[in-house]
Amino acid sequence: MSFVFAFLIGSVLIVIANEQVRQSLTYFFARPGDTLTAIWEAVTGAYGALLRGALFDNRAFTRTAESVREAGGSGMYVLLPALGAGLRPLTETLTVATPLIIAAAGMAVSFRAGLFNIGGTGQLIAGTMAAAFVGFALPLPTGVHLLAALIAGVVAGGVWGGIAGFLKARFGANEVISTIMLNWIATYLLFFSLKTELFTGASSGQPTSFAVRETALLPKLLGDGFRLHAGLLVVAIAVALLWWLMSRSTLGFHFRAVGSNPRAAQVAGISPTRTAFLVLAVAGALVGLAGAVHVLGTERRLTEGIAGNIGFDAITVALLGRSGPIGIVLAGLLFAGLSTGGRLMETSQGVPLDLVQVIQVLVVLFIAAPPLVRTLIGLRRVDNPQAGGRGRRRRGDEPAAATNAAGGSVAITSDETDDTTADDDTAREHGPSHRADPPGDPDPADPCSPSDPVDPQQEEGR
Repeated sequence: MSFVFAFLIGSVLIVIANEQVRQSLTYFFARPGDTLTAIWEAVTGAYGALLRGALFDNRAFTRTAESVREAGGSGMYVLLPALGAGLRPLTETLTVATPLIIAAAGMAVSFRAGLFNIGGTGQLIAGTMAAAFVGFALPLPTGVHLLAALIAGVVAGGVWGGIAGFLKARFGANEVISTIMLNWIATYLLFFSLKTELFTGASSGQPTSFAVRETALLPKLLGDGFRLHAGLLVVAIAVALLWWLMSRSTLGFHFRAVGSNPRAAQVAGISPTRTAFLVLAVAGALVGLAGAVHVLGTERRLTEGIAGNIGFDAITVALLGRSGPIGIVLAGLLFAGLSTGGRLMETSQGVPLDLVQVIQVLVVLFIAAPPLVRTLIGLRRVDNPQAGGRGRRRRGDEPAAATNAAGGSVAITSDETDDTTADDDTAREHGPSHRADPPGDPDPADPCSPSDPVDPQQEEGR
């Protein structure tokens, strides 16, 4: 339902922004069918373009097939180029999703350990800088060069995340503040590096680094005509690593224990401070791996905007996927599909790309607030029995007696019946002095008499 509401609100915005719909509204009462048709065409056209730009472009498939036939091709000579044109949007979606899913896996580690890591951008930049430097500065053989660049990205991201972990463990610094500040430090460190000879050369005036050597690049999976690269295999490894770490390893158990109850974990012999450092270091290492894959597979050189929105989108993807491996993969594909499909929606239908970001935010909002969705569809869950209906009673609630306003009778709850039975047993065991007084006139000498009601908070304090 969260997706339905998000796309419904997106449909309303599409209708409002459509020029034909606004024109048809001027003569709505004369010809209402024109307005309804314009609304339908605006919504279906926009979302159709979104799907074509994210998954399969049937129009490009048809155009390519017809052009190849006109050139004299037939059979597989027609099918293969047409499939390549039609499936290109899907390959772009997978390319965009690759670093996003890996970075979201790193975010999930910190979230499941109870730490809100906002430093995805800084850790990603650290990984890209280290991997790119190894990629263009060191002349290593093929295979070894790629592995060295990936390891450099992992180490740099882990160190950058470990800084926040050290500040948390040693000085109790809030990880939200420290990771945000580290984002800015990494960003300006990148800007500074792109103005030095070490990264750009003496004669370069452009804010870009040297190109990564061919020996350090991730190989392309579908040839030079597509951007999809072997980083997709790294995604599978990262997701499997996340599952094993958090579900099967002792270290992951420590992470989850500290995230669930730090005090209980400390009693069990798990150090929350040491665990906080390890959590942010491991999370940073995964995000750094995402940065290395991004620069070695897609960008192939450093630029000032190389991080883009990957760091912050990874936070959203991890939250949307409930920090689980399968959920992260699905959420990452969704966000990547919205991003790539939104470009075609903007160029072909004139719908602003900002609408895609609105839909992304709405999806997260509705998933993060289930009561809001239940309210919108008219489903209300009553947790308080006194509010009406048969609600759930939570532990610790004070037993209440439902008073009949008409007759003034008191309906005793099951808890009160249990208390009365316990008093009877006490009276038989210790004598009548321990028996509860029967209901009747209040006793002025009794401080707990109903005429002098006791505040439950004061009673609890006793």
